[in-house]
Amino acid sequence: MHSGSHSLFSRLLAERGWRDFEVFARKYQEAAQELAGLEGPSSLATSTVSEWQFTRWVRGETRRPQRDARRVLAYLFRLPSVDALFAEPLASSGDGRDTATQDDHDEVRVEDPGRDEDMVSDAASESAEWALRTEGSNVGPHTMEQLEADIRRIVTTYPNRPVEPVFHEVRALRNRTFELLEGRQPPNYTTDLYVAAGVLCGILANASFDLGRYDAAETQARTAFMCAELAGHNGLRAWIRGLQALVAYWDGRPSAAVQLAEAGARFTPERGTAHIRLSSIKARAYGQLNQPTQALAALSDAETMRDHLRDEDDVPGGMMAFPAEKQYFYASSTYLWLGPAHLGAAEAAASDAVTMFESAPPPQRRTGELSLARMDLALARLDRGELEGAAHQVHAVLETNRRRATESVRRRLHHFTRTLSHHPSASSPTAIGLREALRAQATTPALPPGRY
Repeated sequence: MHSGSHSLFSRLLAERGWRDFEVFARKYQEAAQELAGLEGPSSLATSTVSEWQFTRWVRGETRRPQRDARRVLAYLFRLPSVDALFAEPLASSGDGRDTATQDDHDEVRVEDPGRDEDMVSDAASESAEWALRTEGSNVGPHTMEQLEADIRRIVTTYPNRPVEPVFHEVRALRNRTFELLEGRQPPNYTTDLYVAAGVLCGILANASFDLGRYDAAETQARTAFMCAELAGHNGLRAWIRGLQALVAYWDGRPSAAVQLAEAGARFTPERGTAHIRLSSIKARAYGQLNQPTQALAALSDAETMRDHLRDEDDVPGGMMAFPAEKQYFYASSTYLWLGPAHLGAAEAAASDAVTMFESAPPPQRRTGELSLARMDLALARLDRGELEGAAHQVHAVLETNRRRATESVRRRLHHFTRTLSHHPSASSPTAIGLREALRAQATTPALPPGRY
């Protein structure tokens, strides 16, 4: 190690007035954000430097910053490489300025009789520094346990909480996971971190979808799938493909939804219900395409898989699991697409779904999915002429929607409003009161092809 007082890094700090850590840290962060925007990845924008690391650089106690830091420093100081930043200068003149460039320094060292010994010592020091960095993992059992606990809590509570606050919480946790992946850890922790990052990006994709931002949802899903690929986790691969299929379905692209569901089915999950979910999504998409044979076959496949399910342990569970009540709700949507001949089946499936969703303790109740199942039940009853029964379900949805609104529920409410306005009982007091209640929450544009 050598003193960094005359290194190029120290000299540039002095010339630019950045010797104070807070000043340098601000300049470093600005450079990281600019570089992330210019070259990526976006995670680079969160790169920071600690005061401890800054002090080591000033003292010349390290010659090889980590990968992101090397990129940011090179960009900050407009250098092709950061190697010269921490190199000890050959000599200095009396006024404190270097009398040789780095190239001159290298040329003089060629004739230095002690060069071979210095080279060997430097190589040994570099190996020792690498071993120290490698041994000093930035991730340990406690870090992973806390991260996994946070994810379990989020996926368990997400279906019952307002979306936007959860979005901010998940985003911060995802950024922290990205930072950990930029560090050094044993391979098994790297795999676990990729799974965690994939799950968190998947939650952000789901939240973006719930907020009506389908473009952002698809971007998050692509990143989540990449993480699943890097982790080699089939359950996560299949779940993300299902989420992408669901976005395509609601975006009025049922053919793409079928293709994505089939792509997800090619991954055999380690355990859980991912394939049941894929088949149920495919059934809805076929219903939207008005292909009853394929839709009913997909529903049958989902039922068969449920009958033969041996392990329902979807990791990490919560919103990533596909319980039976959700399967019934997807079936009711499929039957509604298939028309009047299937109204009885739609009502029965939706009723079962609502009953099962309601049986969960209130803190664990999937309020968004319960609302969608209620809307299926309301539409089935309205089409069967049971306005009072339909109104009961819609009023319950409106009450829930005041606390936890999602784009899917808003679209279903808008569709119900249009259907009700053309119903034979549209002029009845019940229908008029219901339309007034719906109008108070009508904040969305016209419904696209994905109605159910």
